[in-house]
Amino acid sequence: MRDVVKAYVGLTKPRIIELLLITTVPVMFLAAGGVPGLEVVVATLIGGILASGSANTINCVLDRDIDEQMRRTRRRPLPRHAVSPRSATVFGVVLGVLATLELGFFVNWLSSGLALAANLFYVFGYTMVLKRRTVQNIVWGGIAGCFPTLIGWTAVTGKLAWTPVVLFLVVFFWTPPHTWSLAMRYREDYASVDVPMLPVVATPVATARQIMAYSVVMVITSIALWPVADTGYVYPLASIVLGFVFLREARRLLLRAHTGADGAALRPMRLFHFSNIYLALLFIAAAVDPLLH
Repeated sequence: MRDVVKAYVGLTKPRIIELLLITTVPVMFLAAGGVPGLEVVVATLIGGILASGSANTINCVLDRDIDEQMRRTRRRPLPRHAVSPRSATVFGVVLGVLATLELGFFVNWLSSGLALAANLFYVFGYTMVLKRRTVQNIVWGGIAGCFPTLIGWTAVTGKLAWTPVVLFLVVFFWTPPHTWSLAMRYREDYASVDVPMLPVVATPVATARQIMAYSVVMVITSIALWPVADTGYVYPLASIVLGFVFLREARRLLLRAHTGADGAALRPMRLFHFSNIYLALLFIAAAVDPLLH
């Protein structure tokens, strides 16, 4: 029973869920101008976990053929045959229905609709259409991962505004450097299954240049939240410091690429791991700022 539960939990990709939630709850603090109500936070978290788990599970079902071949993913539940594709599909659909209803009845239907739209785009737009067909797969497919900023805001206010849109764009521009740095490390994996990630079809230098370009735009966008949301000084200070470190890591990756380094020698995982830290601390700063402002 423990193995079965572990397998179903694994289908939901808990690490990705953690990353999505860190872009949801802080936005709720920003929307409330302080501490949001506990009930709406809990209800939004439950709905977000269910929605993310649903999308990730269906993604595992659709990608099970390539997951079996890739070194990074071959230990997932479906490649190991710990769960059948049919059972996983039913599980994913049930999670999606529960997420839609839970968010609709306990938060609001705008947040519920946004979560459903993100799920549908991730499954049909990214997994089924973009991922295996275009080098721009993660750029546009990453839109689904930006929706938690909108969901967190609308859960508190019941309407959209420019502040969550700016944070949406921060995550949008953050996604390519985050994903491409990981893909540089596992380039052979993606190449072996014909997934045209940028590091597969472009040189390390070209990839690093794209990472640098997106990183610059991401940092500029993150600082733009200061005047748009009229924050205090905690957030802009954090965005500048964190942005500086991010750009330094991106530049170092580019310099290593110019030396002819490839694969693990590029040390792209340095940027990948820091990108997680960057996003978490940036959004925490956004949550803390209204408490002090």
